[in-house]
Amino acid sequence: MSFKSTVLAALAASAFALPAFAQDIMINDAYARSSAAMATSGAAFMTIMNHGGSDDRLIGAASPAAKQVELHTHTQDAQGVMRMIHVTEGFPLAAGETLMLERGGNHVMFMGLTSPFEQGDMIPLTLTFEQAGDIEIEVPVDLERKPAHGMGHQHGKSE
Repeated sequence: MSFKSTVLAALAASAFALPAFAQDIMINDAYARSSAAMATSGAAFMTIMNHGGSDDRLIGAASPAAKQVELHTHTQDAQGVMRMIHVTEGFPLAAGETLMLERGGNHVMFMGLTSPFEQGDMIPLTLTFEQAGDIEIEVPVDLERKPAHGMGHQHGKSE
């Protein structure tokens, strides 16, 4: 890839990384990744701020990038093993507060990817809130971003 095309790709990615607004909800610093080139699952992370005067709740997510998209978190079992679980009730977002979707914590999970996540791809994602409704965003794939802190865990599905 030439320097010019690299710069243009970086500019395009940063334009899509701008905050998304709907009513009083602002979504910032969104990115998606998968663990390996041929992975069948991936995740999206972001900061969601509620600038409104009333509480809301992130209750769902959808994307054509995967057969199934769910809200997930990590919990520690009695043996000290971290497990990923589907959060059917969604994530509360109090008025004036921020919800962090981050590695090792709450996140959007893509299962059954329709194609592998590749660096620089843009993933369409619809987030559904109880009060604000649907917010559509484009999430850049960033396979190079390092986690805020190292976490080793196993992914197991339980409900």
